[in-house]
Amino acid sequence: MKPIFFGAKSDAATRMMTACMAVTEAGVYRGPHYYSHRPMIRVQLDLGQLENWPSYLIPDFTDRLLALLPGLEGHGCSLGRRGGFVKRLREGTWLGHVVEHVALELQSMAGSPATRGKTRSVKGKPGVYNVMFAYDDEHVGLMAGRVAVELVASLLPQDLQGVTGLDRIWKLDGEYQFERRLADLKRLVRRNSLGPTTRALVDEARRRDIPVTRLDDRSLIQLGQGRYQQKIRASITGRTGLIATDTAGNKSLTKKLLDESGIPVPRGVAVRTAEDAVRQGLRLGFPLVTKPLDGNHGRGVTVGIMDEDQLRFGFAAAQAEAKCRDVLVERHFAGNDHRILVVDGRVIAVAERVPAQVVGNGVSNIRQLVAKVNQDPRRGDGHEKVMTRIKIDHLVEEFIGRAGLTPDSVPPAGQLVPLRATANLSTGGTAIDRTNEIHPDNAEIARRAAMIIGLDVAGVDFVCPDIGCSVLETGGGVIEVNAAPGLRMHIDPSEGPPRDVARPIIEMLFPAGRPSRIPIIAITGTNGKSTVARMTKHVLRYTGCTVGLTSTSGVYINDVLVHAGDATGPRSARMILRDPTVDVALLETARGGLLREGLAFDSADIGAVLNVAPDHLGLKGIETLEDLANVKSLIVETVRRRGTSILNADDPLTAKMAHRAGGRVIWFSLAGSDTSPMLRDHIDSGGRAVVREAGEDGGVIILYDEARREQIIKVGDIPATLLGMAEFNVANALAAIAICIAHEVPILTIRSALAQFRSTYEQNPGRLNVHDAHGYRVIVDYAHNAAGLTALGAVVRGLGRYHKRTIGVISIPGDRRDDDIREMGRIAGSIFDLLFFREDPGTRGRERGQIMGLLQEGALQFGHPPELIHMIAGEQEATAAALAAGEQGDLIVITPTEVEKCWRQVTEYQPGNLLHFPQAPQIAAE
Repeated sequence: MKPIFFGAKSDAATRMMTACMAVTEAGVYRGPHYYSHRPMIRVQLDLGQLENWPSYLIPDFTDRLLALLPGLEGHGCSLGRRGGFVKRLREGTWLGHVVEHVALELQSMAGSPATRGKTRSVKGKPGVYNVMFAYDDEHVGLMAGRVAVELVASLLPQDLQGVTGLDRIWKLDGEYQFERRLADLKRLVRRNSLGPTTRALVDEARRRDIPVTRLDDRSLIQLGQGRYQQKIRASITGRTGLIATDTAGNKSLTKKLLDESGIPVPRGVAVRTAEDAVRQGLRLGFPLVTKPLDGNHGRGVTVGIMDEDQLRFGFAAAQAEAKCRDVLVERHFAGNDHRILVVDGRVIAVAERVPAQVVGNGVSNIRQLVAKVNQDPRRGDGHEKVMTRIKIDHLVEEFIGRAGLTPDSVPPAGQLVPLRATANLSTGGTAIDRTNEIHPDNAEIARRAAMIIGLDVAGVDFVCPDIGCSVLETGGGVIEVNAAPGLRMHIDPSEGPPRDVARPIIEMLFPAGRPSRIPIIAITGTNGKSTVARMTKHVLRYTGCTVGLTSTSGVYINDVLVHAGDATGPRSARMILRDPTVDVALLETARGGLLREGLAFDSADIGAVLNVAPDHLGLKGIETLEDLANVKSLIVETVRRRGTSILNADDPLTAKMAHRAGGRVIWFSLAGSDTSPMLRDHIDSGGRAVVREAGEDGGVIILYDEARREQIIKVGDIPATLLGMAEFNVANALAAIAICIAHEVPILTIRSALAQFRSTYEQNPGRLNVHDAHGYRVIVDYAHNAAGLTALGAVVRGLGRYHKRTIGVISIPGDRRDDDIREMGRIAGSIFDLLFFREDPGTRGRERGQIMGLLQEGALQFGHPPELIHMIAGEQEATAAALAAGEQGDLIVITPTEVEKCWRQVTEYQPGNLLHFPQAPQIAAE
């Protein structure tokens, strides 16, 4: 989450001095997160002085707030009943809680209802609150949060109204412009909301547990994940052919194809000039219709043309809307206008469309009657509601002029005044459901018309005197076949029952038995995530599936790097879930992304928590190991009911997650089943566990499943474990095996794959990568915290008997606590003979040299000789210095930040040649 809410820039001290309330952070949780499994907006609010001002102490605050937002009366809040929140207001609640409810109510008032929220105090920061509330559209939610803060501040006494973190407060002559801001919010809702057609399809998909992802700010939607995804834009689907769409857009070609297939269509011809229109119209005979050859939504259509003047007007209106300048002049079918919806070759719904009209009252003119009709709350602008507001334009004026009327005419009481000849809903028409009345002949004609054009979803415009009688007897037929038909006339007709037209479209895209989700495997933990993910990917590749992997080194599709850099957050996960080639998503999931944005998915099929160790404490409100465990437990909390949670039985904080874990639990353990009564009971009751048991070269890995014991592989047969010496890779192998068992990979496949997994740069970059040259050995390992360095130290000590000296190049990110940095130095001092402490150019807020100084303090506290400690700023420079200091028989361990650059530097290094590193400094003892 980015600091400061809406673009204002001021330091914290200034905010505290000049304001009573400050917005210090804001952001969007797009998936399950630390505080809730629902997507939410988070606003961090520092109340400052207002911490001492609960709502009941602020004069007239509650009454003035309710006058502006009467809907707050319906909020149940924690009391769970209507009026609960108002009771809290009158008894006294803090303003962060008030902002939460105001933001929810503002969204509802703007037409984007949201009902869930929570406000929590920030640990260790009195007066600071995380205000969280649900949203439908994140842009609307963020704006609602801002307006909520503005509104609450405006109701405070004058001397308490200050707010920072906002670029401005909308005031005019000293008064807060609430109505103006609410209107802004409503406009944003209208601009961002899905139309009725797309909304119906999205809602149906969600009812079927199909993942929904909005891909743009309009109506492009991805349904499903990975290889199973389908895309829609309104009622156009990924199956809608371009040729079919183009054909439907060419009305002359459509009519030709239908006519040649025996479908009744009106005779007509395409023209480009008014003279041609008149000449062809006289040949065809009145009444006539003019329409753009490539138009849609009834724009530019004139029907019921009875003379040359009307024909010229109709031609001009049509050509103004025609992209290709061609106008279709055709015979007018007499009868009522119907829209027949055909999906996948089946007639799904029928609606009779009635043109916009008003009924006279003998007092009001036509313009006033239209205004009254437009007051119907079901009418809105464009496609935002089930009906569209009627607009009086030149087409309306021309049409009513045929009857000798103008917009200022006053029709007698009871007189029906049609305003248009066309019956499109987009011009204010209404719809009557006729699904149960259509004659089988008419349904078959419409069905065949859609299939002849080739549309999977088609709106067939059908004109006939009576839809219940066959047009083969009454006359009439198909006048258009439309791609991307609107669904709202069927979803919510003006008369008759609504039809569930979204269901057959979603069923066509996802027929019974076809999945919409790819398996999601999410892995978290303080250490080992990358190696476990890469081991698992290596095994899954043996099954022949396409694996999408996110990791600290990038996003991979199988073995192809498609995006370099740290890719352990939700953005990278979404990249995998959107890739149409991926069969399985394997997602390394770090703490940072969980806290910043939440998960990129609503649920996982397999979730694994490897361990919880001190790292990143003191950041984003995570102060203790228990806090960190609560963050990481989100991975198993969101496992699907039929999924599997993988947990480390040897880690106490991870073991405690079992009661919150979803699905079935598989434990893994280095210590073996005999050391843990909990694990023994689990195995005895038929539960699954993957454990290491005693044996040569590190032991053997055993699977327990339903009281069955099966040996999977000897530890020594997994090259990455260095014959069991790299015990942390034994633990990583246990976790990877448990994941693969949960994914139903055959044991023989697991055994064969792990026997080929080595801790090389190519297979596992930055994790125990070994390079032997120049008479000494170099290990590159991304040990970036105390637990990771301790585990690496065990390997170094095990290898120590083969080497003369051990040399370490050590650092730690600057956003760790001072004690964590000193601990890293103490551990390094206990492992290595010669130390090079370094720090990156980006010290994450610390002064230059401070990180190295704290590392040195820790090493000296352990008792490491000061003359054998060197401090060098810069990763490349420190690496070059250590390589230059290496002698025959030494072991050099480098813990890099930029793994790829470091490995290249190591492999390209030549003794005595520093040409690659021209700025490498002299090694200076501190």
